[in-house]
Amino acid sequence: MLAEIITIGDEILIGQIVDTNSAWMAKQLNLIGVSVKQITSVSDDEQHILEALELAEKRADLVLITGGLGPTKDDITKKTLAKYFDMGFRNDAAALEMVRQIFEKYKRPLLDINIQQADVPDGCEVIVNKNGTAPCMWFEQNNTIFVSMPGVPYEMMYLMDDEILPRIKKRFKLPFIVHKTILTANIGESFLAKEIEEIEAHLPSHIKLAYLPKLGQVRLRLSAKGNHELELDREVKTYARQIISKVSRFVVTDEDIPMEKAILDLMKSKGMTLSTAESCTGGYIAHLITQHPGSSSVYWGGAVAYAYELKESILGVKESTLATFGAVSEQTVTEMAEGAVKHFKTDYAIAVSGIAGPDGGTVEKPVGTVWIAVSSKHKTVAKVFNFSNKRIQNIERSAASALAMLLNVLKETV
Repeated sequence: MLAEIITIGDEILIGQIVDTNSAWMAKQLNLIGVSVKQITSVSDDEQHILEALELAEKRADLVLITGGLGPTKDDITKKTLAKYFDMGFRNDAAALEMVRQIFEKYKRPLLDINIQQADVPDGCEVIVNKNGTAPCMWFEQNNTIFVSMPGVPYEMMYLMDDEILPRIKKRFKLPFIVHKTILTANIGESFLAKEIEEIEAHLPSHIKLAYLPKLGQVRLRLSAKGNHELELDREVKTYARQIISKVSRFVVTDEDIPMEKAILDLMKSKGMTLSTAESCTGGYIAHLITQHPGSSSVYWGGAVAYAYELKESILGVKESTLATFGAVSEQTVTEMAEGAVKHFKTDYAIAVSGIAGPDGGTVEKPVGTVWIAVSSKHKTVAKVFNFSNKRIQNIERSAASALAMLLNVLKETV
């Protein structure tokens, strides 16, 4: 079964909001064996929407539409759908009752514009939205199902989980789709492909290998589709083991989790603790770590120390070190990491000091120069990196490189 997702709204196309709905829907559809053929974003323009619907009907068995169902004049999805399916309007009693209940709950007056939200194309099936005033509408035409949902993420998610996905699973016999993910670090995409090209060449046609590169990392995803879930799972795991054996020195984890979560899990299993000393990354490494539940069992805290005075007072960096070598140096970042271990009383620490940009560089230390150190009570490793002149990219690259360095140290000592 092939699906297409259409998101409607000028706010997406001008970058005012990020389309997280499509990513979430695509993931849920994949889990039940529905393949997403295309994701399209269109403006609040009748002709654009009509063209998108026409093209989607030719390509897909299921078309999921979000956005443009609000009560204001710029929300034209419902009228456009009625025009596309050549339908008039009716006032749906169940939808109207839900609107009334919501306004009574919040003790707000019910306006005519809100009552009109219960007006729907007269040939659609209404699925009551229990979390909002815009009803979900189900259409069928030429063997294609169209489902129009609100663009508000939590409303769309409840409708998908409680109504749309169960209906699809009940109505259609869907194949199983099985995935297995391997996260690698410290190896580029092309070099990784070269290492495992023989394994990839022998994959059967129903198993695909995808390379998903990210700053400092490459995620490999094996995907198998078929009618026998247990057999697919066995096959995928067999090929995953072959890949892991071939590139074991670069493998972070064989779970679909980010690098920092893999590090947290490893350190937690060994009863180890971690702290951070950040300068140019401004707490970004701490953010990556603490976004995961349970991180406090490993991560004790850290310091964001830009000024020399804070590097000295909080982390114990010597004034002479800063005066002689500067903040962006092997000597300073080493003392930052060792100071974090000592003062924060953790088993390991990450320290980062660099020039994120876009200015502040010199001939000797251009923008993108970053020193990273990883320290334990017994050993410190420091390394210089030369990134680009893009500030945000440099921060992200520094964090990824720091985590990869920590992982390498852990692998050597655990």
